[in-house]
Amino acid sequence: MTKYIFITGGVVSSLGKGITTAALAVLLEKRGLKVSIQKLDPYINVDPGTMSPFEHGEVYVTEDGYEADLDLGHYERFSNGLVGRHSNATTGSIYSKVIQRERAGEYLGQTVQVIPHVTDTIKEIIEKGASKDTDIAIIEIGGTAGDIESLPFLEAIRQFGLERPKNDTMYVHLTLLPYLNASGEMKTKPTQQSVGKLREIGIQPDALVCRCEKPMDDSMRRKISLFCNVRPEAVIQEIDVPTTIYEVPLDLQRHGLDQAIAEHLNLPSSQIDMSDWENLVHQWANPEQDIEIGIIGKYIELHDAYKSIYEALSHAGTANKTKVHFRKISAESLCEKDPSAILEGVSGILVPGGFGERGLEGKISAIKWARENNVPTFGICLGMQAITIEFARHVAGIKDANTSEVNKECNNPVIDLMAEQKSIRDKGGTMRLGAYACKIIPNTKLAEFYGAEMVFERHRHRWEFNNNYKEVLEKEGLTASGIFEKQNLVEVVELSEHDFFIGVQYHPEFKSKPLNPHPLFKAFISAALKHYLNKAQGKHSVEA
Repeated sequence: MTKYIFITGGVVSSLGKGITTAALAVLLEKRGLKVSIQKLDPYINVDPGTMSPFEHGEVYVTEDGYEADLDLGHYERFSNGLVGRHSNATTGSIYSKVIQRERAGEYLGQTVQVIPHVTDTIKEIIEKGASKDTDIAIIEIGGTAGDIESLPFLEAIRQFGLERPKNDTMYVHLTLLPYLNASGEMKTKPTQQSVGKLREIGIQPDALVCRCEKPMDDSMRRKISLFCNVRPEAVIQEIDVPTTIYEVPLDLQRHGLDQAIAEHLNLPSSQIDMSDWENLVHQWANPEQDIEIGIIGKYIELHDAYKSIYEALSHAGTANKTKVHFRKISAESLCEKDPSAILEGVSGILVPGGFGERGLEGKISAIKWARENNVPTFGICLGMQAITIEFARHVAGIKDANTSEVNKECNNPVIDLMAEQKSIRDKGGTMRLGAYACKIIPNTKLAEFYGAEMVFERHRHRWEFNNNYKEVLEKEGLTASGIFEKQNLVEVVELSEHDFFIGVQYHPEFKSKPLNPHPLFKAFISAALKHYLNKAQGKHSVEA
């Protein structure tokens, strides 16, 4: 039977439950167990798809086309568990399901209440989140203990544990040990009070993971154990790691989290080989080169808005023995300023996805500068569309080329709304979403980088390359190197005479992993490194 681990959080938000959950999945998979991961979010939105990046960071898209919480990105990057629409549920989606059942008469005239109807639906979703052959299902509960929004979820997982054998469920609580500079002390009181909140509900944590800036000594561990009723060996330190978040699995193993879980759930003992993660962290900490990539974005002040892109660039950097630094550039700042003054010195530029008019002309300006200066350029989603518009205007001579998203009346919409999107009014979950096949055209840069004839990549968009302009743009040198054959949609454009100048309509960042970087990101960083070294050699030659 599947065993269940529930991860809750206390004291403050943004403690890193998602990364801790993903790291725990790594440790359990290393024991030969099949793991599933699920995130239950307390907000009333049905999914994050209509939420602003300023509210919630990036929207992560799964293979089956679900718009999900960004923590699912951590789950997929760290672990091998299959992540999909079954891996994320929100208060909004749960209440929608309950109301639909009530309208259909499924409750037979009962008064519909949080207990049992909402909590039963939550438990049902938890069970469906794990396939029949799953050994361990890890469920992260969003929010913080004590939040009113989280109460139905906490009540549901309390019931869930009560209905199963004691050693088939486990509660792991992530909390904070704040360090007070004035007194030079770490304080346990917030942890005690957070655990107290859970115990009021009826949940006794079986293990505590304590986030801290300074090491936790044995006396503090014993104090926490005594006041929180958790065995000392199950009070686990999770100190801030110095190099990369991918050191967290190693840190949690060193401090015994996987052992505490194995003992509580009666898992078979086994040796864990973490050498691949150890090698990764060593490579991360010992790069041979440093380069800077310009990120031309609309939400640049919020790191989580482009979380998967930053992670994919870092994965590719490590694969190229290179530390990638990010120059975060507001696309709006490029609308009226000379791009060379802002972009000079970067070894490559990446233009990420987005929606709307704001900053688009700045992105086009940056792409023009990069094309003219032979700087490696990677456009993703709207970035690919901006590459197409820039080329159409400044190379193919279509001066008023634009996207109909910005100008519905433009005469030359080289980017246009997909036909099936024109009648859609609801915004949530209605874009072109999930993985689609992309046929790679032979003898292109794309074919060289992928080393494959067909790939499947994830999408999230409504506007597409307008095929009415394909012939004229290709004649001028913009190659359509990737095609979705079923609808004859252009998925990728490239300038083949450049080392790397590629725009993709899909989101390759969602399929990059630290131990298996995405081939396009690897090729992009390789080209950027080559550009950096060539410029450095040229500078040294001039100085000599």
